[in-house]
Amino acid sequence: MKKFKLSRIIITDRSFYARAMVIIVPVVLQYLINTGVNMMDTIMVGRLGEVSISASSLANQFYTIFTFLCMGLSAAGLVLSAQYWGADDKEAVHKVFDLLIQLILITGTLFALASFFFAEQIMTAYTKDADVIREGVSYLRVTSLIYLPHGISLVISNVIRSVGNARLGLYISLISFVVNIGCNYIFIFGKLGFPAMGVTGAAIGTLCARVVELTVCALYILRVDKILVYRPGGILKLPGRTLFNEFVRLGLPAIISDTILALAASAISMILGHMGREIVSAYAIVAVVDRMCTVANSGMASASGVMVGQAVGEGDFDKARREGWSFVLMSFAVGVVGAFLVLTAGNWSVRFYDITAETVAITRYMMLASAVMTCFQTIQGTLSKGVLRGGGDTRFLMIADILFQWVASIPLGYFAGLVWGWSPFWVLIALRIDYIIKSFWLLFRLNGKKWIHRATIPNRS
Repeated sequence: MKKFKLSRIIITDRSFYARAMVIIVPVVLQYLINTGVNMMDTIMVGRLGEVSISASSLANQFYTIFTFLCMGLSAAGLVLSAQYWGADDKEAVHKVFDLLIQLILITGTLFALASFFFAEQIMTAYTKDADVIREGVSYLRVTSLIYLPHGISLVISNVIRSVGNARLGLYISLISFVVNIGCNYIFIFGKLGFPAMGVTGAAIGTLCARVVELTVCALYILRVDKILVYRPGGILKLPGRTLFNEFVRLGLPAIISDTILALAASAISMILGHMGREIVSAYAIVAVVDRMCTVANSGMASASGVMVGQAVGEGDFDKARREGWSFVLMSFAVGVVGAFLVLTAGNWSVRFYDITAETVAITRYMMLASAVMTCFQTIQGTLSKGVLRGGGDTRFLMIADILFQWVASIPLGYFAGLVWGWSPFWVLIALRIDYIIKSFWLLFRLNGKKWIHRATIPNRS
């Protein structure tokens, strides 16, 4: 009988965890800063009352669709660029970069036009409250200027991360934090001679931060970077057939999957929006705390996606599997800590908002529900946005997202909130039930061998 060795299942070499932390720590800090910016936005706007906080929250749901689309594009690029980098083909990574920028320019322009010309129709889809619609329209029209700079900077920082440099995103977030908070203070409350613009001022503050982000990204990629050594001339060229086919095969499902996530988040906001402004305000507060306390999820997903993707690109599939299980165990520990933080920090944060006693009570119930789901959220996030995606299993993940969100979570949440009249605690549990289902479903997938799909290298096909 063979002696059991833990190293057959997970990585026991300390150097693996050291490499993972090189990616995880900057990404966690980056997302912590970004979430801190969102929290300060919510707190500042929250000082204006529930109409303002509801308007900015709901208006941002449309912007969230674009953000998730950008994340999908970046994820598609990460799947290919991490594998190409592992295969030591820098030229192929450059071509992936060119294609992503081209797609961002097209989609960003379309979203900008929709946000400016159809702002009222967009807000009406989320709520019937005339005051919230009015405030949201002014917010959306300023937002129309944000899509392109934010989308391009997201792609740049994520592709750079796929080749092992996670620090750029951290530096950008630090600069963005300072600019956003400062500009919000000036434009929301009317300082330094500017008029108080309320919710519109918050949008202007975000615009200033995104423009600065793009400027820093462009200067870094063109003047400082010595790893990727990218030049933008390829943006004007069409991608080769092999690259485009691989992008469709491995990347397109990731784009569809993240877009579905955005649409699902938008559907959740519509359900909650029709339950009343108190519910919307409570959920906006809970969402910020949830993001703040689970930032390690993003680091785990990024590190696992990059490292597993590079292992697959190298052709070392056994290493990829063991790395996958190692990240799953790490994600479980992170989930337990995250749940504790949601409970403790959540109840403490409510005091910063100028909301009614009823909204405070709703917030506390929803905070408890968020804590209950945190561990499942972390496990399924690490698998779906990291390990399995890095292995190229994007088509399977797309099917899982469609099935469990739109057949389980959204219908159950709709009936729980708008038909059966369940409490806010159970409504939020219903809306996130896909976390539980996907956690077990994806663990079974990882245990098999069908999740690894190696990309074809354009220059060697």
